[in-house]
Amino acid sequence: MTTELMILGWTLVLALVQIMATGAFRNKETGMEYNMSARDKPAPPPGVVTARLQRAQANLFETLPLFAAAVLIAHVGGREGDLTLWGAWMYLIARVVYVPLYAAGIPVVRSMVWSVSLVGLGMVLAAILMP
Repeated sequence: MTTELMILGWTLVLALVQIMATGAFRNKETGMEYNMSARDKPAPPPGVVTARLQRAQANLFETLPLFAAAVLIAHVGGREGDLTLWGAWMYLIARVVYVPLYAAGIPVVRSMVWSVSLVGLGMVLAAILMP
């Protein structure tokens, strides 16, 4: 298994961690009884941190399919190299750093970290598309 595929695997672990963290925060707000019910009645609005975690999760899910496809295309196409390796690491590390920054409500730095993740994704794409 290549390092890029391993990084993709760890990115999926991050996605699961985000799902579980968001669920745990939401569970504290609504209680187990509501969460185990049919949820016929609307839940109260999420708290500030829970809403931030939900948005951070949704943000990951916007780019994760692109990242996964890019890593898989690079692997199948034999295009892996320094560009895909560094790009994949940049994507994963930035996505990990992004979650606590978003949860804490830190503005500008959070956006800069998000940009780093996109640069990493762009590097993997560049490796695929360059002749």
